[in-house]
Amino acid sequence: MRTPRRHAERHRTDRIGWLRAAVLGANDGIVSTASLMVGVAAANASHASILVSGVAGLVAGAMSMAAGEYVSVHSQADTEQADLKKERAELDADPVAEGRELAAIYVGRGLEPALATQVAAQLMAHDALGAHARDELGISATLSARPVQAAMASAASFAVGAALPLAVAAVAPGRALVYCVAGSSLLFLAGLGVAAARAGGAGAWKSAARVTFWGALAMAITAGAGALFGAAA
Repeated sequence: MRTPRRHAERHRTDRIGWLRAAVLGANDGIVSTASLMVGVAAANASHASILVSGVAGLVAGAMSMAAGEYVSVHSQADTEQADLKKERAELDADPVAEGRELAAIYVGRGLEPALATQVAAQLMAHDALGAHARDELGISATLSARPVQAAMASAASFAVGAALPLAVAAVAPGRALVYCVAGSSLLFLAGLGVAAARAGGAGAWKSAARVTFWGALAMAITAGAGALFGAAA
């Protein structure tokens, strides 16, 4: 008798960890670097000063994103490990009570009590901690915190995002630099929104409009601040 082949499915939730960090990093890279250069340009700085500010923003931003992502995601990982340690101790102390607790969860999800008890018993016999981690604590291998992955994805995507407006600023003529950087950055943001939406299975145009709006607002406010301080200097 032929053994049935296992049907392997790929789900978009598998991408949540790195996709969130990558999209956040690229978006911040474009918005913060473009806003910084637009603000400096609005203060009547030289072309060289604008480029220096952009390079500094790229390096500082990438390092900041990496450190921030690592610390925040590591805090999540520490919390998960603490919960797992507590759950392991509870399983060692009173596995019967933990079995009843797991069965009650399945009853709440719609199983008959007898079937829920049977399912809980079989899952605990296979992997008691894994069953409680998944169904009681909501911790799974797909969604678990990965600090190093998040930090690297965030830093790399920030650097790539920041390099886009910086490259435009390097070749844009002085008088049109603000308009070139701002306009191209909005196009980059719209493209990022579409790409992120398609990777995550969301609506492309709504995502593009959202990131473009907030990017335009950030650049407008920064340009206003740069013009104000430039006039006062």
